[in-house]
Amino acid sequence: MAESDLMRIPARRGRAVRLSEGQAIKIINTHGEQVVDTWCFSAEDLSEFMSNEHMRATLTRIFPRKGDELVTNRRRPILFFEEDTSPGRHDTLMAACDDYRYGLLGCTEYHDNCTDNLFAGMRQIGLRPPECPSPVNLWMNIPVADDGATTWGEPLSKPGDYVILRARMDCVVAMSACPQDILPINGRSRAPTEAHFQIVD
Repeated sequence: MAESDLMRIPARRGRAVRLSEGQAIKIINTHGEQVVDTWCFSAEDLSEFMSNEHMRATLTRIFPRKGDELVTNRRRPILFFEEDTSPGRHDTLMAACDDYRYGLLGCTEYHDNCTDNLFAGMRQIGLRPPECPSPVNLWMNIPVADDGATTWGEPLSKPGDYVILRARMDCVVAMSACPQDILPINGRSRAPTEAHFQIVD
């Protein structure tokens, strides 16, 4: 399996990359505790995108895992979840953080956030999505109790864990190394770090 050069997602920033049908992306949790918000859009029409609401209905569970087809808001497969070396806890419940969210968390000045990172990453490759869909939050640990209550868990992943997602259509994958430094979703130290990715043939 041929791999491209390793590319960096800087801490607190976003990146995007185009994939042809059949290509795959390997997203690497370099330091082990970094959440990577991940989106995928159809290259033909950015209004078709990977959709957690539609995916949960298709998979009949809230955690995607190896062997799953990840589907769009038009219920078509867009990515195949090919490999996962982590414990497999990837959140599909929480929206991407935004400036409003950090205001609710007590910030009085602008805070880096995944929503803006999505638009910045897409802008770098000349694209603007029509909206910010709810991302698959790779390695984000949101425990769900029997009564439906959720909590902000620390990551279960370890340094070097990775997932491989293979394109089922020509698409654009966008990623944000989540800037969350108030809640412990990026580890007890609350210190966002870089992540990396490679294109895989």
